[in-house]
Amino acid sequence: MDAPNPALDFPAPHRSYPAMTDTSRFPDVMLLAAGLGSRLRPITDTIPKPLVPVAGVPLIERVMDNARAEGAKRFVANAHYRADQLLAHFGGLLKVSREDELLNTGGGIKRALPMLASDPIVVMNTDAFWPAGSDTPLARMQARFAEGRAEIVLLCVHPRDASGFARSHDFCLSPSGEITRDYGAPVIYGGVAIMGKSLFSDSPDGAFSLNDIFEQCLERETLYGVALNAPWFHVGDPDGLAAAEARLAPADAP
Repeated sequence: MDAPNPALDFPAPHRSYPAMTDTSRFPDVMLLAAGLGSRLRPITDTIPKPLVPVAGVPLIERVMDNARAEGAKRFVANAHYRADQLLAHFGGLLKVSREDELLNTGGGIKRALPMLASDPIVVMNTDAFWPAGSDTPLARMQARFAEGRAEIVLLCVHPRDASGFARSHDFCLSPSGEITRDYGAPVIYGGVAIMGKSLFSDSPDGAFSLNDIFEQCLERETLYGVALNAPWFHVGDPDGLAAAEARLAPADAP
């Protein structure tokens, strides 16, 4: 197991930021990058999943490019498997919350909260993205969150636009933007969420899934969504990687 490096695992200093309604302030982004990437073996036998290249660009860089294109400047990533490679890739330019034991998605975010200065935060999986410049869904997600009805806003993908995804759908998206179990258009969770920190106040210590919090908000009818208007690539296994590379390869490539 990688030895922890306290110098790279520290809470952010206390700072005061403008409210969410100030468009000059983009929320801090939490990148979920600690998984083992087991379904991408043998590629991930020697490299962590976030650094797997897709058409020459590491997955995590493609995800960060999606966020940067809409104004994101502050990122935190959690790391566990081959964490030193992730640290070396960014050369200290990215704050990293190291996990000696995997904390799953929810536990990983909760542990990193002191390093995230904004409230709400943007949470992004590091195995799904859309082509750079093809859409600006994060602005629409922020606008929906600012309306005040949602505790969480999810990025939703219509199955017809999804590559590398085996299930038919995850939820339904109603015409009013509320996520339901069975009313509205079937959609896939696109791996991006805007949410407030207070949702973690009653969560368990240790490992737990972010899906647990999604389900709680779904029951309270405070889970909302915004549809992506672009192709979406999920790179969860070799077939998903091959499909993404085939779509993203330059037209003049051999």
